[in-house]
Amino acid sequence: MPLDFTAIDFETANSSNASACAVGLVRVRDGRIVDRTGWLIRPPAGHDVFFEINVRIHGIRPEDVVDAAPWSRQLADIVAFAGSDVLVAHNAGFDMAVLKRACDATGDECPPYRYACSLQVARRVYKLESYRLPFVAAEAGFADFPHHNATADAMACAHVMIDAARRVGADDIEALTDAVGVRVSQIAVTETPAVSFAVA
Repeated sequence: MPLDFTAIDFETANSSNASACAVGLVRVRDGRIVDRTGWLIRPPAGHDVFFEINVRIHGIRPEDVVDAAPWSRQLADIVAFAGSDVLVAHNAGFDMAVLKRACDATGDECPPYRYACSLQVARRVYKLESYRLPFVAAEAGFADFPHHNATADAMACAHVMIDAARRVGADDIEALTDAVGVRVSQIAVTETPAVSFAVA
């Protein structure tokens, strides 16, 4: 099997995992980046308040997403880009929670994607003082990118996984995760209500 996957990164409007306000996607085929995209998202109702701390991190403001399509209309676009790929993200638990909780908030069926975490992989492959994405990406040869831009972060994540696979001689995601002792997990789709951060 070739090294094929889709790297994904979400930015959120507030501390609710359901508050997706941007997504970045990068497609990797045979260990090479072949496509990338990203766009703004209008967060689901009840999760659409922008916290100042989040705005300071990613620079996305409420007025930026006024004309963006809502989650329910964009989920199909995310799925169309990723297809049946294993998803990869840096601190993947966060990004998979965004995917799942946004679906919970809107009543959409969450696709049960399999996923791997580039943070976990990096901790096994690199010896660094910090495993934050900018430091890990620099070690993988992808430096000076606009951190917390969703597409740039997905690009950085893709570079990390490609570099890690090269370093351990892995031909695909399963071989990479097996070689470094981490798991390919799967989103557990259950009926769990999302927490609302709506302001009365």
